[in-house]
Amino acid sequence: MLDLRDVHRTHGSGEAAVRALRGVSLTVHAGELVAVMGPSGSGKSTLLALAGGLDSPTTGEVRVEGHALHLLDRRRLAQVRRRRIGYIFQNLNLLGSLTAAENVALPLELDGTGVRQARRLAGAALAEVGLAELGDRFPDQMSGGQQQRVAIARALVGERRLVLADEPTGALDSQTGEAVLHLLRRRVDAGAAGVLVTHEARHAGWADRVVFLRDGTMVDSTAPLAGVEHLLSGSGR
Repeated sequence: MLDLRDVHRTHGSGEAAVRALRGVSLTVHAGELVAVMGPSGSGKSTLLALAGGLDSPTTGEVRVEGHALHLLDRRRLAQVRRRRIGYIFQNLNLLGSLTAAENVALPLELDGTGVRQARRLAGAALAEVGLAELGDRFPDQMSGGQQQRVAIARALVGERRLVLADEPTGALDSQTGEAVLHLLRRRVDAGAAGVLVTHEARHAGWADRVVFLRDGTMVDSTAPLAGVEHLLSGSGR
C-alpha cells in the first residue's frame, strides 16, 4: 500500500542545509498499522508528509498503491490524495468557514461525489467519532478535542486505503484518545494501511510494528514496546 525507497529529504542548501531524512525505506501493507516514534526533529512529520504526497523527496521514491507520486501531475496527485489517502494533521487544518459536516464532506465533494451523498457519508464518519449531533457547528464553536475528532472523521470518510495520523490523540483525554485509536485500528483491520506518528509508547502498542527514527535514519523493531526508552533517549540506535 505504501512504499518508500531510499528516501532522502534535504531542506535548504549549503551550510544551512538540514537533512530531515537520510535513506529511509519503509513498506506498509494493507491490514498493517505501523507506529513511527523518535525524538523531536528526528524526521517523523517529514516522513508522513512524503507518504501523503504533501512533499517530495530530494532523492528516492514514494509509491502509494503502486503509483510513484513523483511521476504524477498535479491533477492526478490531488486525485490520489482525495480518494486514497486520509491525513490527520497535527494542526488539524479545518476550514473555519465550514461546519463540521462540511469539513468532513469536502474531500468527497471535491472528488465529484454529490452533495447529498457526501453529507450522508460525513454524518456517518462524525457518528463514528462520537460527534453525530455536532455536524452543524463551526470549528470555533467546538472544543479542541472536538475539532480533533472532526479532523479524524475527515481522514476516515469514504474509502481511503492509506490513513496517515500525526499525533491524532494530542488534544484528547485518555478515554477519547483510546476510542480514536480503536477507530484507526478497526479501519486497518478492515483492509487499510495505517501510519501513526506518536510519542506515546502505550499508543504505539496498538500497532503491528514500530519504526524508530533518529536524526533522519530508521531503526525497525518487531516488538512494539521493546527498547522504546533506549531508542528515544538519544543514547544510540
